[in-house]
Amino acid sequence: MRRSLALLALVFSAQAAMAAPDYLDDRSTPSALIRSLYNAISLHHYARAWSYFADPEKNGDYADFAKGYADTAEASVTIGPVMAEGAAGSIYTTLGVTVSARTRDGKTESFGGCYVTRQIQPAIQEPPFTPLQIVTGHLIARPADDAMPASCDDQGQPRF
Repeated sequence: MRRSLALLALVFSAQAAMAAPDYLDDRSTPSALIRSLYNAISLHHYARAWSYFADPEKNGDYADFAKGYADTAEASVTIGPVMAEGAAGSIYTTLGVTVSARTRDGKTESFGGCYVTRQIQPAIQEPPFTPLQIVTGHLIARPADDAMPASCDDQGQPRF
C-alpha cells in the first residue's frame, strides 16, 4: 500500500511539474510585456505572441513565426538591464534578457539578447488604441551562465 501511494505521489508530482503556466497577458510595463511573450510561447499561443510585435511581418510571416517555436515545449525569461527614453510622444524601453527554452525532446537551450518596446503616449492617441508593443528583438544562442548582455545598443543589439 505504501509503495502504491508513493508511486501515485510521484505521478502527481511529475504532472504538476509539467503543468502549463498560468495565462499571462500583461502589457502594463515593458518587462510584463516580455514575460507575456514567453508565456504565450510556452502555452503555444503563437497568435497572441505574434500580436505583441509592432510590425511582426518584418521578420517573416506568421506561419514562419509559429513554425520557429514548434519544437519549444516551454520558455522562460529573465529581465536584466532596462533603459527607457522618451522621443516625440513615445517612450522606448530597451531590455536585456536571458531566455531558457526546453525543447520537446527535453534539451535546454539558452539565449541572451535585447528587446526594444514602444509605448505611444496614450493621451495623444485616437482610436484604435495602440498598446505597448515590441519594436524589435535580438537573441543570440549563449551558454546559460553567460547569456545576460552587459548592455544593449541604441538599435537593441546585445553587448556581451
